[in-house]
Amino acid sequence: MSLLTYENARPWAKAIREAVLTRKMPPWFATDLDHLTYRNDRRLTPAEIETLAEWASRGAPEGDPSQSPAAVSFVDHWSIGKPDLVVEFPRELAVPPTGKVEYTYVRVSVGLTEDKWIERIEARPGNRAVVHHIDVLAVGPGKSAFLDMKPGAPYEFPTRPEDLPKGNDDGTGEVYGADEELIAGFLPGDSTHDLLTGQARLLKAGADLVLMMHYTPNGKPTTDRSRVGIIFAKNPPKQRARRYIIDNLRLRIPPNAPDFKVMSRVTLNSNVTILSMTPHMHFRGKSFEYEARFPDGHTLTLLKVSRYNFNWQLTYELTEPVALPKGTQIVCTAHYDNSPNNPFNPDASREVPWGEQTSDEMMSAFIDVAFDPGTDPSSIWRLPDYSKKSSGEGLPYGAPR
Repeated sequence: MSLLTYENARPWAKAIREAVLTRKMPPWFATDLDHLTYRNDRRLTPAEIETLAEWASRGAPEGDPSQSPAAVSFVDHWSIGKPDLVVEFPRELAVPPTGKVEYTYVRVSVGLTEDKWIERIEARPGNRAVVHHIDVLAVGPGKSAFLDMKPGAPYEFPTRPEDLPKGNDDGTGEVYGADEELIAGFLPGDSTHDLLTGQARLLKAGADLVLMMHYTPNGKPTTDRSRVGIIFAKNPPKQRARRYIIDNLRLRIPPNAPDFKVMSRVTLNSNVTILSMTPHMHFRGKSFEYEARFPDGHTLTLLKVSRYNFNWQLTYELTEPVALPKGTQIVCTAHYDNSPNNPFNPDASREVPWGEQTSDEMMSAFIDVAFDPGTDPSSIWRLPDYSKKSSGEGLPYGAPR
């Protein structure tokens, strides 16, 4: 429901009171840590909760309209403001009324003739009724798994669960393409995220965008034409920001397992600063934790989500970014509930592999890092030995192999 005006909010007063008293709303799932806070913490203060509860208990009076804040204004519905550049599908894509829709990859020309720094970026679904999420990749002009795609043509990702090695270990060693960068996304319940002053993402001259679309049919035949809005930085940044995904593509969750652990770890080959983290799992996701293990042996918990909620896939932005030296391991630990006690579990009787559809599972640790603009991104991560069957060490999506 909309809460933009008093008239919008008034019918929901009792529900609002219950939601804030039980802390169901606003959604926030990070466990409090003594040593870290998050600058986008959505939680209400005790005083704010008391104010809303009392307002609802008193019959939700309107108050003095003359003291109302100014109405929220959006530029053509963009939350980032007016974009300098809008990139969209060259045509409408058809979404069927029923069935499973495989991930759709659409490559779109950008047309940049010089490198540009991105200050703000937003992915907007054209049809929110059927768009579950969007990942936006900048690809090329070098070698890429998407290099042979023609702009505007859908593309089938070349990985299937049956092609992946079986078994669970503490890493993946799998990555697709050598010149791809995740620069934006749209997730259920999440919002756009601003970088800190002096930080920006690089979009190379000649690069195209690939929009990875996950559609969920809603019973009616329809179409979608999603787009991406970009605001460019006016000056070169002091730090380059880049997003990676630490994946474990080998996960196999046994049937009827109520608390199954899956891990993935990567090692830094350069000094970086951690900006934010976004854990991603599907219906069986239970908890997720990021931990930094420093070269001197001490550890630091970066994020602990004890109650993962698939419907609210939040990004957690550190209030004070954490500097990590070369040699630090980032260790991610996820727990899954594949038991009948999980009310969201599609089928507790089957072994669950990695898969793109929500009936399968993922263990994806999105992580935003910042580093000196002159640093070669290929030097950020220590690459595993691919000659071995399993190196025991993962590799972030987007890191050259």
